[in-house]
Amino acid sequence: MTTPNELPDNLNTAHEVILVQSDVLTKQQEKIDTLHTSLQEALAEIRFLRSGRKREKFINANQLLLEFPEDKELQASLEAARKEAEEEVERITYTRKKQAKPKVTKRDSFPDHLPREEIEVAIPGEFQQRIDSGELVIKRHQYTETLKHIPAKLVVLRYKQPVLAFTENLEKEILVDAEANLGDKSRYHPSVAAQIVNGKFGAHLPYYRLQDIFASSGWTPNRSTLDYVTDLVHEVTQDLPKLMLEELKKSLCIGLDDTQVKLIMPKEIPDEESGGDEPQIQRLIEKMKEAKKANQDSIDAKMWGYSGFDSVAPYDVFDFRVSRHRDGPKETLVGYEGYAMADCYSGNLHVILAPDSKMTRMACWSHARRKVYECQHLDRDASTLPLALMNQLYDIERRASQRTAEARGELRKKESQPILERLKEFLDGPIVQNVLPSSNLGKAFKYLHNHWEALNVYVTDGRLPIDNNQVERLMKRIAIGRKNWLFIGSLRAGIRNASLMSLVASALRMELDVSMYLESVITHRLRGTAKLEELLPDRWRAQHPEAVREYREQERRDKADVASLQAAKRRARSQLRKKK
Repeated sequence: MTTPNELPDNLNTAHEVILVQSDVLTKQQEKIDTLHTSLQEALAEIRFLRSGRKREKFINANQLLLEFPEDKELQASLEAARKEAEEEVERITYTRKKQAKPKVTKRDSFPDHLPREEIEVAIPGEFQQRIDSGELVIKRHQYTETLKHIPAKLVVLRYKQPVLAFTENLEKEILVDAEANLGDKSRYHPSVAAQIVNGKFGAHLPYYRLQDIFASSGWTPNRSTLDYVTDLVHEVTQDLPKLMLEELKKSLCIGLDDTQVKLIMPKEIPDEESGGDEPQIQRLIEKMKEAKKANQDSIDAKMWGYSGFDSVAPYDVFDFRVSRHRDGPKETLVGYEGYAMADCYSGNLHVILAPDSKMTRMACWSHARRKVYECQHLDRDASTLPLALMNQLYDIERRASQRTAEARGELRKKESQPILERLKEFLDGPIVQNVLPSSNLGKAFKYLHNHWEALNVYVTDGRLPIDNNQVERLMKRIAIGRKNWLFIGSLRAGIRNASLMSLVASALRMELDVSMYLESVITHRLRGTAKLEELLPDRWRAQHPEAVREYREQERRDKADVASLQAAKRRARSQLRKKK
């Protein structure tokens, strides 16, 4: 800036200096305002994180009073919704009362199918003498049951194989084959392999913990042995996840997401010529060169998850990739012509919106709501209305969850569409325009603007989901496992793990006893006693009702009833408030 000693004598020059310095001051003030906004956002974020609230639960006193009285069509829909809410409260309350079990005096009763072992309680000597003398007599017996745990039992099956010989030449022998098992000389039964795979990918246990579990049963395997058996399972079952993926591409809608896993840096970089045209190898070579240049001992690889949203292919399939490059979804979804639900990462968009793609893009309302929710503490006035409207969209979805796809689609067009139109009016209105675009809330509103068309696709068909939460829950399996097994040792191990996790996750989705399912799959694949398609989790479940975890299904139904009941009560209370 100009110092007092440097002030010009010429008036026009002085004006020019003032204008230049004014422009500098204006830019500095804008920079100060931006820094101040960033500071306020950071402080608000710290307060928000310190509050400890994790759920995206938005409660506002006026959120249920968004009646829009000028809209007669919406008013008619709201009135119908309130009547339905009252009926829903009455139905669920009646059903829950009807299903309520009578109170019993016992704290717990153990299942009847558990074996009972009767233990005779010894009579103390002083009482026995009085019984012998005739003073006391045993009137009756009172039974008390105690649950006892016996560690899993391991048994060595010793196959007695007949060795046949020709009567004319006893030296010429024929060995009758025993049933096939895993490993060299069939050392490992499918039941052992199923426990190892379920322990690692179902219970997220590292090998050293599995070692302890087996040691309690009398066998202490090396960790390399456990890994070897896991490899054997992958060899005999790897065709099943591939079939699941092919079936998945027949479904109406596929959700996809990815999460990070650590891949240990291989000792030597593979030769580019040895990789040929294999994208996985070529991508690994690129990542290894980047890691080596940065002196890193690991690579940030990715585990992709794909999930079908309908009953055509109720499978969850994982795919391991050494990077987040678009190669992953591009190769996996080749030939798919349905709806694709994913976050708005540019790699996903390039695949879904590619010129030769026949997929229809969908965006996740959960992502959109979360972005606004995380900024609500920055500007309550600007965030309250959109959050309330999005909550109403989800309230409609809860009501529609028990309906047929056709009825769900009609309800969305009748009630969700007007709310979406109201939300669009708000986004195009003055309140949003006055929000600083570079602020986090401004970016959240920009996200809604940029992906508005994809966010509205779900209203067009009752079979489509409103969000990608199903796949996000699937990604939690990787996050939990990552805390236990920490890293992936090689590209081969990553591909193997993705394949086996696909089997485990799909079995859990079908509420199956995972160990029972895996043992059956391994046995049939080893011995060729079933067609591959018969081993798909949903088809296998239909033939094995004894393997279904009914208590999990009941928990899910109860949770859905509670959510529906709470939503119905909120709608009923809204009507009461309006009448008052």
